[in-house]
Amino acid sequence: MPERSYDILTMGRSSIDLYANEIGAPFPDIKSFAAYVGGCPTNICVGTRRLGLRSALLTAAANGHDTLVVDMTRTQFCDSSGLHTLIAAHRRAEAEGREVLLVIPSTAVLRVFALTGMDRVIPNFTSLPEALTRTTATANGHICQAQPSSPGI
Repeated sequence: MPERSYDILTMGRSSIDLYANEIGAPFPDIKSFAAYVGGCPTNICVGTRRLGLRSALLTAAANGHDTLVVDMTRTQFCDSSGLHTLIAAHRRAEAEGREVLLVIPSTAVLRVFALTGMDRVIPNFTSLPEALTRTTATANGHICQAQPSSPGI
């Protein structure tokens, strides 16, 4: 797989916001909608892309795989919104009988998870091979490694 480099990687939900073209009309009278990209991570990704940065949006939750491995090897910083996104993905996966595994070799990033107690909630590993060994043992061979993809903007 070719090495990809991004200026920013946003994680979270992506959606389409629909706005009635007939402003103020009752819902039954609306004939058409304007569609806009929505969701905070998506808006950030689109905005930075338009400014010329190499941006990517990671929006993977449950696509039929038992295990989602999030490789954060190149992550240098994780703020509360990134932490919140990973917690939401973990909760959703858990509710569906799946799991999220994190690869966090950086002590600075792991510290954020430790301070919030999430290092004891979401399984995490210091290397990708270590996490993949776990998935092979527990996920019946269904492995989905999250890879950012650049939006076609």
